Amino acid sequence: MVKITEASFITSAADISQALAEDMSEVAVLGRSNVGKSSFINALTNRKNLAKSSATPGKTRLINFFETVFDCNGEKYRARLVDLPGFGYAKVSKSQKATWQKSLNDFITRRTAIRLFILLRDARHPHMPIDEDVYAYLQQIKRPDQEIVVIFTKGDKLNQKGKAALQKVAPGSLVVSNLKKSGIDKATAVIFEKLFCKKCPNV
Repeated sequence: MVKITEASFITSAADISQALAEDMSEVAVLGRSNVGKSSFINALTNRKNLAKSSATPGKTRLINFFETVFDCNGEKYRARLVDLPGFGYAKVSKSQKATWQKSLNDFITRRTAIRLFILLRDARHPHMPIDEDVYAYLQQIKRPDQEIVVIFTKGDKLNQKGKAALQKVAPGSLVVSNLKKSGIDKATAVIFEKLFCKKCPNV
């Protein structure tokens, strides 16, 4: 069984010019500003306040880097989680939004260390056009060595039938509850497998 045993915040960057050296594989986490990105990162790493959420959705505009250690039956694997600014919510000027958008676009298209994009979507609102647009864009720009995983958050708000219906919206997607920690173990295993191209057997 794989789990994240260590996690720490390293630094923040306003754009790619301030980013860390590309010396390990990275997982880029994207999602709308109120989808629960910080809560997902905290649940995934089993740290209560590793990623801090803003009281005002869309306010956080920095790229945040977290170093993690995955433990696969005693073997250690290092990778970084990259928390990207939320999209689609901030009330700012058009020029400021354009600047943020360019910084984000530059990062996800030019950052060669990114091996996996995690697109978080709200299970209660699975048909948001902005989520579809971002997914289509990621499909368009991703390189052969990159993959995309769609994860629906707030799965505790749905019954089993509702969760099953999400597979029609995004086949192969995962459903988690940050609050109840359901689905987090599976998400960790999938992230590990995509990052390191190997499964961690249960022993």
